[in-house]
Amino acid sequence: MPDGSIDLTIVSPERSLVHEQVDELQIPGAAGYFGVLPGHAPLFSELKIGEVGYRQGDRWFFVSVAWGFAEVQSNQVRILAETAERAHEIDLERATRAKERAEQRIAKGGQDIDYGRAVAAIERAMIRIQVAAKAHHRVSV
Repeated sequence: MPDGSIDLTIVSPERSLVHEQVDELQIPGAAGYFGVLPGHAPLFSELKIGEVGYRQGDRWFFVSVAWGFAEVQSNQVRILAETAERAHEIDLERATRAKERAEQRIAKGGQDIDYGRAVAAIERAMIRIQVAAKAHHRVSV
């Protein structure tokens, strides 16, 4: 494994969330999750709804993201997400209510329902719930 660290930046239209030196990370790319270590080959990927996990030493940190892009260079990763929240910032009750509302819209059905949007809302809420739970249970290697 190459020596060094990765300069990670995660931003959304509203703010900069992360600018840290990290040892590795996992990114939810459009074709699936992919890992990045120092010295990674250059890559540009669309993001899907998911969680970015990054490791500093033996501690993992998590950010919920939805849509956007990731640019990977040898020792630098920039993530430009449409929406992004750190694990400790997520309101678990609010995310649970959002999931329930979207599930109810789908169950109700009808011509006025945008099923794609409702499914995306469920997926986003589920990722937010998953990431928020990790804030309460620190993950170590």
